[in-house]
Amino acid sequence: MSLTKTSRFIAFILRHKPESIGITLDEHGWARVSELIDGISKTHPISFEMLEEIVATDDKGRYSFNEDKTLIRANQGHSVQVDVGLKKISPPSVLYHGTGEKYISSIEEIGLIPKTRLYVHLSSDYDTAVKVGSRHGSPVVYTVDTESMLKDGYTFYVSENGVFLVDAVPSKYIKRMSN
Repeated sequence: MSLTKTSRFIAFILRHKPESIGITLDEHGWARVSELIDGISKTHPISFEMLEEIVATDDKGRYSFNEDKTLIRANQGHSVQVDVGLKKISPPSVLYHGTGEKYISSIEEIGLIPKTRLYVHLSSDYDTAVKVGSRHGSPVVYTVDTESMLKDGYTFYVSENGVFLVDAVPSKYIKRMSN
């Protein structure tokens, strides 16, 4: 299995299904590195050195080790209930959300909702939103009026890897950008 595929498998485990390899996450999303390696090794060869390389080279900064590298967690994107210690933040006045064309009518009716994740993911730049949207077909980018959301009492967080997170974004705060 390539490092990319192994990284995706690790994301699946640490974000959504730790039980799929017989491990559990603590309340902050941490898994024991030894248990993760043992669990993955049952079906795919992986070493500690491979895991270190995946964490160090992941272009999205998906993972973090603790100081002595005995624990690992996904930085955001969970569908399982964990508290990864997100920092509350006052975001830029506008953030971006990328999606696919097939979701336009739903988004414009009900806004942005986390679906299976704990939070809606937003980016600080247009290009990242286009990349994210491209994963879902023809990309569509929305701007999010975070300034108005803050005034209305919404709380924003930022993950370790710089992704902005919020519980939901009602449709009145979004605007579709022309493609």
